[in-house]
Amino acid sequence: MPRRKLSSRVVSAPPVDEGAFDRLQASIDPAWIEEALDATGTATLRKRRLPAEQVIWLVLGMALYRNRRIDELVASLDLALPGRRGPTPAPSAVVQARDRLGDEPMRWLFDVCSEKWAHEGARKLEWRGLAVYGVDGTTTRVPDSPENRLHFGSQDAGSNRGDSGYPLVRIVTLMALRTHQLAAMRFGPYAVGETTYAKGLWAQVPDNALVIVDRAFFDYGVLSALEGHGANRHWLIRAKSTQKWRSLKKLGEGDELVAMTPAYNTLRAHPDLPAEVGMRAIRYERPGFRPQTLLTSLLDPMQYPAREIVALYHERWELELGYDEVKTDMLERQEAIRSRKPRGVAQELWGVALAYNLVRLEMIRIAAEAGVPPNRISFVMALRLIRDEWAWATVTSPGAIPRHLRELRAEVARFVLPPRRTERNYPRAVKIKMSNYARKRPVAK
Repeated sequence: MPRRKLSSRVVSAPPVDEGAFDRLQASIDPAWIEEALDATGTATLRKRRLPAEQVIWLVLGMALYRNRRIDELVASLDLALPGRRGPTPAPSAVVQARDRLGDEPMRWLFDVCSEKWAHEGARKLEWRGLAVYGVDGTTTRVPDSPENRLHFGSQDAGSNRGDSGYPLVRIVTLMALRTHQLAAMRFGPYAVGETTYAKGLWAQVPDNALVIVDRAFFDYGVLSALEGHGANRHWLIRAKSTQKWRSLKKLGEGDELVAMTPAYNTLRAHPDLPAEVGMRAIRYERPGFRPQTLLTSLLDPMQYPAREIVALYHERWELELGYDEVKTDMLERQEAIRSRKPRGVAQELWGVALAYNLVRLEMIRIAAEAGVPPNRISFVMALRLIRDEWAWATVTSPGAIPRHLRELRAEVARFVLPPRRTERNYPRAVKIKMSNYARKRPVAK
């Protein structure tokens, strides 16, 4: 079934008085799981203790419960079907079940669910008729196995300092900035650059949208591809100090239309580009900071005022906050995710992204109930809510569950954060610069 046709079947949010875990399950139609397995050729053909549809929930459980072993999750979350050899499958059977599932069903399910949830949320919180997105990259460590190191590589590979302690996966995401929902994601070996992975995201940007990107993404080919994939799609980026342009028309104080000349190599790589590329340059200065210039395809100063664009650009940091929520709160700052093989890494990363979106979906519902924007809801509280409800659903008598849920949701105010304080300034710094121990690096063979 075509993805766009399927994504239209996403069910509406259940009433707010239902439990968070009930809503989490209801957010993913069981038919999608079956279709994900059928579309990727991984459906369970014979009766097993851990059928493929249950393994999908196991992968989501792995993202939500970082401190639990995988075989313990199967038991504690009651995912296995009854069998004659005991209440739960052997640990080796759990590993084999994950291997049979692979990563494609998780990617398929993430794409279908996230395409609906992220764009729907972004459209409800538009800025001047444009849904607001961000694109940026990050990395995550993976276990130091020969397979992972060969496939993903590492930060210092090929340098005279030797390889880094862990292999690294490079990740680039498209996020709806005002809800933190991930609309799309690409990842792979560390040696591949962020702009290369970003090329796979531009087609996922809907019409009537603005994408805020880091200045490392400034590339004429990349930005023209973003504009060219749809209608009324715009970009906003901070200029590099080395960039030069020619002034065309002054629009206001610190606001002008400019033209840039692409480099010779860029024109060779993108022969369709014009000899000069027009854009808008907005110069501004925040107290205590150096002057900065923003470049954008939003050319109309009446429709898109410069002052609002400057304020909007700083929403790009919502993406950094989203990465922090995943790494610090969901993954609990562990050195690496679990999987020792590239296919397992991919399966786990798609599961982490989907689980993160499910938590964020619950936060959107809590925000609607509390009458505040989604960024005023505590991610930590919502994550704990879903973890606790899932655990209760498997160990508590059915009659006691409604009381637990009422107690949890009785005070919505517990989830609401105070308004953002924009005057705060946190320079990038660490308290502990480096360990005194020698670095442990892979042994050369």
